[in-house]
Amino acid sequence: MAAVQFAAAGVLTGLLALATLASCNTDGDILYKQRLAWEDPNNVLQSWDPTLANPCTWFHVTCNLNNSVIRVDLGKAGISGPLLPDLGALESLQYMELFGNSLNGSIPSTLGNLTDLISLDLWDNLLTGPIPTTLGSISTLRYLRLYENNLTGPIPPSFGNLTSLLELKLHRNSLSGSIPASLGNIKSLQFLKLNENMLTGTVPLEVLSLVVVGNLTELNIARNNLDGTVRSSGLRVTAVIQDMRIA
Repeated sequence: MAAVQFAAAGVLTGLLALATLASCNTDGDILYKQRLAWEDPNNVLQSWDPTLANPCTWFHVTCNLNNSVIRVDLGKAGISGPLLPDLGALESLQYMELFGNSLNGSIPSTLGNLTDLISLDLWDNLLTGPIPTTLGSISTLRYLRLYENNLTGPIPPSFGNLTSLLELKLHRNSLSGSIPASLGNIKSLQFLKLNENMLTGTVPLEVLSLVVVGNLTELNIARNNLDGTVRSSGLRVTAVIQDMRIA
């Protein structure tokens, strides 16, 4: 009987160990799946080995004390391919630095599930399609930089919920529609760059008020299809960049 109980205990211990391993390796499974979807001519992802218990020893990946991924740093790494929706399940991710590559396809709406995200840097890629409205639910975001892509459609009004944002840089895309008045809710905003798109209408007074009641130091709306002109109403603003129009 004792031998049977000992064997049963051993099996239970083994099952618990496997369950723990699987739990720890969830982030690694997601990143390895993403690796398989990318072209990696420079072999920067060579260390992303799925047989390890967790991805914390991989290059370009940083973990917290719980072995959960908090950073992915692959700026200017030469990678290409799509962003998988699975990335939205990296529950502890704080920094997604994928700028300066050749990433294509759309931005997955599931990235709005990254509720700890501080910085989303997808600038200078080949991304297309609309900006997901779900990104407006990431209240921790401080840096949202999606410029120099081929993004289309409107600027999501939900971005007005990003009340911790310091930089919103969407310039050099093909965005259309009006500038959401809700952006005026972001009193923390220091840089708002919307230039070189196809935006129409006027600049909302709520956005211009950030010059006085917020921390805005640069508003760039040049090279759009906006009506009228914009003037600075506060000395703190170092640059309000606009189209020059002749009456």
